[in-house]
Amino acid sequence: MAVYTPVSAEILAGFLARYDVGELVSAKGIAEGVENTNYLVDTTTGRFILTLYEKRVEGGDLPYFMALLDHLAARGNPVPPAIKDRDGAAIQTLEGRPACLIQFLPGVSMTHPSPAQALAAGAALGEMHAALADFPLERANSMGFATWQPLLDRCGRDLDAIAPGLHHDLTVALTDLTATWERNPLPRSTIHADLFPDNVLMRGDTVGGLIDFYFACTDIRAYDLAVMHAAWAFDATGITFDAAVGDALIAGYARHFPLSQDERSAFNDLAVGACIRFTLSRAWDWLNTPADALVTRKDPLAFWRRVKVYDPNLASLLKTLS
Repeated sequence: MAVYTPVSAEILAGFLARYDVGELVSAKGIAEGVENTNYLVDTTTGRFILTLYEKRVEGGDLPYFMALLDHLAARGNPVPPAIKDRDGAAIQTLEGRPACLIQFLPGVSMTHPSPAQALAAGAALGEMHAALADFPLERANSMGFATWQPLLDRCGRDLDAIAPGLHHDLTVALTDLTATWERNPLPRSTIHADLFPDNVLMRGDTVGGLIDFYFACTDIRAYDLAVMHAAWAFDATGITFDAAVGDALIAGYARHFPLSQDERSAFNDLAVGACIRFTLSRAWDWLNTPADALVTRKDPLAFWRRVKVYDPNLASLLKTLS
């Protein structure tokens, strides 16, 4: 989890002197997010985001992320590319950590997105996938299918402290999913892999920006939409399902990148995979983050409960969902 180490105004001013962005006016730490340390920076010429990358983002992955953002921005997608300094460098070092100065995008994330907003966001994802058809770089999914069983093993029986029987149920669900995950190999491409509502900036019913690409990777293309569907179409507890929001996401996506029949047939399995992935990563954080830490742990069961919608037959066999 990110831990804020305040950067002095003097150091920030010196950092900004590398760029043609004017002089520092103010800088404010941004509380949202736990992966990196972010500052909202105002200068005499505009507003920017300064990101200092923490341990969950490997410095060696940053060239991939920056190239991806440049590729999408050049094709008109609403993403925030890094600002290059006078020497043409986008990736810097600040306070011993990799850092980038990033273009600020206006808009706000929605806690409870409407169907109209979901339609626009789904369309933005479809447009992004279309723009990535000729993106040449690849990156393995650091939280992909191959990592779920090892993560389940690392969590072990401690999962039952979150909910009695959770270790057994996740084992059953992952075993069931393994049998079908690669039955019909689906098209792969570069995906965002984490397009939750807080990673989409809305301006009314219009998408102002897609942000936080630090899980971006090469994986099953339709899995990206399944992650988004599982993140957008439920309330925070994972109990209440909003079918109108889910349907709007898929309809918006289809405007630019219609799903094939194979992708439609596999969609619920992909969504169950998303539920398992986020249940496991949240469970790991829940079990390994001290109760008095400054960050708020996210309830792992909020994603686990969503399996009921995507595979009722499986859910009926599980102790924690029946």
